Amino acid sequence: MARPSKFDREDALDVVMNQIWQTGYRNNSVKSLAEVLGITRSSFYNAFGSQEQLFKEVLARYTRVSPDRVLAHDNSNKLVRGVITEFFQDICRLRARDPEWRGCMAVNAISELCSSHPELGPVLAEVIFGSLERLERLLKLGVETGELPKDYDIRSNALAVQTLMIGINTLSKVVHSEKSLWLACEATLKGLDLLEKSGQASECKMA
Repeated sequence: MARPSKFDREDALDVVMNQIWQTGYRNNSVKSLAEVLGITRSSFYNAFGSQEQLFKEVLARYTRVSPDRVLAHDNSNKLVRGVITEFFQDICRLRARDPEWRGCMAVNAISELCSSHPELGPVLAEVIFGSLERLERLLKLGVETGELPKDYDIRSNALAVQTLMIGINTLSKVVHSEKSLWLACEATLKGLDLLEKSGQASECKMA
């Protein structure tokens, strides 16, 4: 793992993010992370406070660059089906092109820590709840604009989309074909009436 040439907080967060993304949270320690950063343990504590606090910073940084950040954008002038279809196409492309097939760092951490870490578990749960809330807002927009039926079940379908999001990120650690990943997404989105017609696999250019 490359070290920042000098200690810079943003660079350090990127280094730690990739370290945890590759190896998991519990496979690291203050000692190992300090070594990766090229700093002493005392400098680590002075800079970050604790391994848990550092992870919270890393998680916040990750969520700002992860594919689902588009769900937090102002999508009021866009078609909901188009936003969701493009979002999942982006996930399939990014995960398939990751040479280390790491999946999603947040999803990995949820599986690792959510039910077993008293401090970080609730933080990770909030990531899911926040994502679910954004999906519900997006689907509600689709209903309000008439793109989706008036009786569209926003809550259950948002949960289904969230489940697909978690599942496809996990599946990508084993299935490395962008086309295969998209086929799984396409089938689910079609069943949820959220597939943009131009986003069907036969019309989507895959690498």
